[in-house]
Amino acid sequence: MITGGTGSFGNAVLNRFLRTDIGEIRIFSRDEKKQDDMRHEYQAKMPEVAGKIKFYIGDVRNKSTLKGAMKGVDYIFHAAALKQVPSCEFFPMEAVKTNVIGTDNVLETAIDAGVKCVICLSTDKAAYPINAMGISKALEEKIAVAKSRNSGTYDEDGSFNGTKICCTRYGNVMCSRGSVIPLWIDQIRNGNPITLTEPKMTRFIMSLEEAVDLVLFAFENGQNGDILVQKAPACTIQTQAEAVCELFGGKKEEIKVIGIRHGEKMYETLLTNEECAKAVDMGNFYRVPADNRGLNYDKFFKEGDEKRNVLTEFNSDNTRRLNVEETKEKIASLEYIQNELKGIVNLAK
Repeated sequence: MITGGTGSFGNAVLNRFLRTDIGEIRIFSRDEKKQDDMRHEYQAKMPEVAGKIKFYIGDVRNKSTLKGAMKGVDYIFHAAALKQVPSCEFFPMEAVKTNVIGTDNVLETAIDAGVKCVICLSTDKAAYPINAMGISKALEEKIAVAKSRNSGTYDEDGSFNGTKICCTRYGNVMCSRGSVIPLWIDQIRNGNPITLTEPKMTRFIMSLEEAVDLVLFAFENGQNGDILVQKAPACTIQTQAEAVCELFGGKKEEIKVIGIRHGEKMYETLLTNEECAKAVDMGNFYRVPADNRGLNYDKFFKEGDEKRNVLTEFNSDNTRRLNVEETKEKIASLEYIQNELKGIVNLAK
């Protein structure tokens, strides 16, 4: 089951899983129009497997709708969220209702239903959060870790009994719904200068496929209560804008700076300094294990200075920085961009 399943991530998971031996994939969301569009899309492009998709109207804010949708579900990807930074700044209680209370509802219902594993999708904005969206997602992570303490146990052979709960934290997903690149493409096509907030601002960038890879890595390798992070590169907003201009014929010299929006940071963090002290390097990923000590701290006291990891805060200013050519190559590899570029060619003909 995918909560918020009509979004960009839900579609990416469907494309990855529909032709596997998975028996049924449930799309849980509150917008019947998006569900209907999705139903017709998959009936047209994957008719031989589209019958595996089952649609459930509901809202993570409403526990009773989750209860009905979770019967018989083995695994959940929890993607439902309010994730636009400015709108969450203006309506913070709406972010709380969906991102915080909604997550609590999903996890409680999953544990009661005997779901084997829940992967909660979080964001770099949850690390050192300064905006309502990031704060609500940070609380989502805290709820997930807290629930994991009582959601099951490991046997001596390493097998888990109960509901395994993990979080994945990742940066900006290029060309996902509501992201900036589709906006820039529209601005270029309409003959307008593209608008950016602050040229020196840096952001992690990754594709939808990489986001799905991270979630699957968490599913296969995460321990109960883990937060998992992918080692993503970053670029400045100026670099990203110039790359899009070069791909779509925009005028770089006419890029218009409009200023930082409500609640935005100059750079984003994927691992805090405190998390780095205990993070486990897993190649392309970092794993932050849950702190499973109880509230009686006396029994955990140790003499001496425990050696911490040499890794410090992992953010979009100190990760690998892409130049315009590298950013252009990464953007051009996306299926969405390839389809948009084909559209330009067809129009020219």
